[in-house]
Amino acid sequence: MKFRKESLEVDCRGETERITRFIRQQTLARRREGAVVGLSGGVDSALSAELCVRALGREKVFGLILPERESNPVSREYAIKQSEKLGLRAEVIDISPTLEAMGTYARRDEIIKKVFPEFDPSFKLKLSLPPGLLAKDALNVFSLTVENERGDRRSARLNKETLHGIIAATNTKQRMRMLYLYGYAEKMGDLVCGTTNRSEFVQGYFVKYGDGGVDIEPIAHLYKMQVYQLARHLGVIKEILERQPSPDTFSLETSDEEFYFRMPYEALDLLLYAWEHKVTPEEAGAVLGLKEDQVVRAFRDFQAKFLATRHLRVLPPSLL
Repeated sequence: MKFRKESLEVDCRGETERITRFIRQQTLARRREGAVVGLSGGVDSALSAELCVRALGREKVFGLILPERESNPVSREYAIKQSEKLGLRAEVIDISPTLEAMGTYARRDEIIKKVFPEFDPSFKLKLSLPPGLLAKDALNVFSLTVENERGDRRSARLNKETLHGIIAATNTKQRMRMLYLYGYAEKMGDLVCGTTNRSEFVQGYFVKYGDGGVDIEPIAHLYKMQVYQLARHLGVIKEILERQPSPDTFSLETSDEEFYFRMPYEALDLLLYAWEHKVTPEEAGAVLGLKEDQVVRAFRDFQAKFLATRHLRVLPPSLL
């Protein structure tokens, strides 16, 4: 199959039928009544909810909206609007008190103070990788940016120990949401529907036993741009379709590109598709209008992230 810019175009009607059939089959096979979907206010969870409703009926789909104090306020707003559009039963639970009780914010802030001693809870923060992978080569070294109440910002590159400490604390947000999702799903006899797309799955952009802790992954074969195609086809609300994709984990606005991928999804998905299908850098560059060395940099980054996150995509090793 020849690589071209149209390689990611989706037969939306056929794909909808295929995914909804999968959801129905899995629900029956697991002897579950319906599905619980964590609605984040983003396009992946909105599409997953749309598909579950078409597969099972709205009365068998439950939306759980789980913001915390550092979530963007529009996340809750858009998630509620999407659930209302679908006519879903939904509940909003602020998980901030639970996170505070387990020390999520305090442990993270204690580590940040080692980098910026003046840091306090009034500051905003984010993590990011060097921008513009296609423009220049740079190691995947994270930087921490903090902003005080006056809007003054400072940034510093993180060493491994500091980065791991901040990530370990931050990942409790996704893992706490997983606990809530399963608490509701088991109470109602439902399964937990995942919302990870292929771009995230292949590159390890999810938290093990967090947003990766689910019963089914109905959109894990779809690249992000394919998610948007299907979401538009199924009528996901305009606000979500126009929103910049974000991890929505930090108090400072951060895009997926800035935090992890280092390039926009429009370029990422086609390059990732080319890498997965063993298209040569020369051929991929010719199709996408990129220099061969740009494609080589992208492929090298894909390979490094894929290998570093292999453990996320498999069951724990055992002697069974």
